[in-house]
Amino acid sequence: MEALHRIPLKEKIGYALGDGAANIAWRGVATFLFIYYTDVVGLDPVTVGVLFLVARFGDGISDVLMGILGDRTKSKYGKFRPWILWTAVPLAAILALLFTNPDFSDTGKVVYAYITYILFTLLYTANNIPYGALMAVMTGDDKERISIGSFRMVGAFAGGMLVQGALLFLVVYFGNVNPLVQVEKMEPEKFKVAVTASKDVENVHLKTENGIGQFVWLDSKMGTGGNSPTNTKSFQMKKGETYSFLVSGEQNLRPESFSIIDQSKGYSHSMYLMSAFLALFMFFTFYSTKERVQPPKGQLNNLKQDFSDLIANKPWLVLLAIGLLFNIYNSIKQGITIIYFTHYLNDQLLSASYLVGLMLASIGGAIATASLGKRLGKRNLFMVALLFSGLVNALIVFCGPEDIIAIFGIGILSEFAAAMFPTLFFVMLGDAADYSEWKNGRRATGLIYSAGSFATKFGGGIAGAIIGLILGAFHYDGQDMSTIPAAIPGIKMLMSWVPCIVAVIAAALMVRYPLTNTKMAQITEALNQRRDQ
Repeated sequence: MEALHRIPLKEKIGYALGDGAANIAWRGVATFLFIYYTDVVGLDPVTVGVLFLVARFGDGISDVLMGILGDRTKSKYGKFRPWILWTAVPLAAILALLFTNPDFSDTGKVVYAYITYILFTLLYTANNIPYGALMAVMTGDDKERISIGSFRMVGAFAGGMLVQGALLFLVVYFGNVNPLVQVEKMEPEKFKVAVTASKDVENVHLKTENGIGQFVWLDSKMGTGGNSPTNTKSFQMKKGETYSFLVSGEQNLRPESFSIIDQSKGYSHSMYLMSAFLALFMFFTFYSTKERVQPPKGQLNNLKQDFSDLIANKPWLVLLAIGLLFNIYNSIKQGITIIYFTHYLNDQLLSASYLVGLMLASIGGAIATASLGKRLGKRNLFMVALLFSGLVNALIVFCGPEDIIAIFGIGILSEFAAAMFPTLFFVMLGDAADYSEWKNGRRATGLIYSAGSFATKFGGGIAGAIIGLILGAFHYDGQDMSTIPAAIPGIKMLMSWVPCIVAVIAAALMVRYPLTNTKMAQITEALNQRRDQ
């Protein structure tokens, strides 16, 4: 029967590109938006954390509404595919606006951040819930769905690798200021540096290329970084003005030894480019996929019954809690990485190599999920992956700024297991939809998949609040470099043992998940017999 049709390779790749597009948006926001708001826009970290939490608070309602709407959509393209087409351009546009820094007052910037971020979450909902539900109706074979899920996660991690690996280099390319730089050697490892601006720049980021040099202001035009020796200086440049520094700790400095970046322009232009890729990938997903599994014949729309079935669906309830926790885990790690590399390792661009390494490990983890899931069972594999990833990640707390190889090794090993979380999660949501149809004779795939979007977004909101509150407690200010040394303990704990605690709690909850491999085989066989009748 068509519901058990073996999905062609081209269609699996096309479906995978959809999550590649979604992760350009999601990982771009999860990884870079916090530091963009604090270090570029100049918002307080607690303000940003509250923004993340408040904006996600209403996602539970919007996600459920989108699931209901998707289940009731009727078009020649199916129930879920048309939403991918309709939202491709709007989602790309709001992502670009999210990283645009208009010349507003401090209050105006906060209002703009709330409006654009809330619109982003709504459009992401309208795109991602139908996209997730689409996998469950491409085939009725739960084992084939594991294969599709693995392709999906490879696509997701490839999209994440694109944005996380390339964005900072694009920021340098698009944000390059090219002012006049004069260097005068005062004594060994001490230089006087004068920077003359060729144009007005609201927020410029100055450092030596390798991030070792220590800067001290030599004139009264001190920026927001104060006059403590720091590895970077962030300040406002005015055309024709000269800014003087004493730089120590390096030898043989030349004018080309300095990185001078307009971060606002760099981030905005880079995200405009990424947004174009997002829209193109979504279009390909729409045109290459097909819906095959339909609700049981004669099923009538009954919203009350759909909700009753949902609340009684134990696998779904467990997955909702697990999804929330593992997304908090992943979002804390993603949200703190750039800050960790920028302010603890003093090498922001090195984070790009680190994130690419994590994405490569993630692709390997996603590929391994299908075979490991068949051997261990999805539930058991999920528990093992949570414990392994969390405990390994906690080891980063013992690493110093010089332990680059250890940091990379721990991060990559942890991420290999963490890649299995979303791969298994979205496959298991399809199992929960099958369970509901088997038990109740009704199917509400979009409503079931609303758990995936809700867990992803609200988990990210809670993670943002945790990051903001901890950094705020340590008085972190991304535009005041003098606050960074005191904030280092908070940055380290967010990079290591804080997410580990979340992973351990999630593993304990997974024990409650009832759909073993044996149970799913029984459900799949029973549903196939019904559909053949």
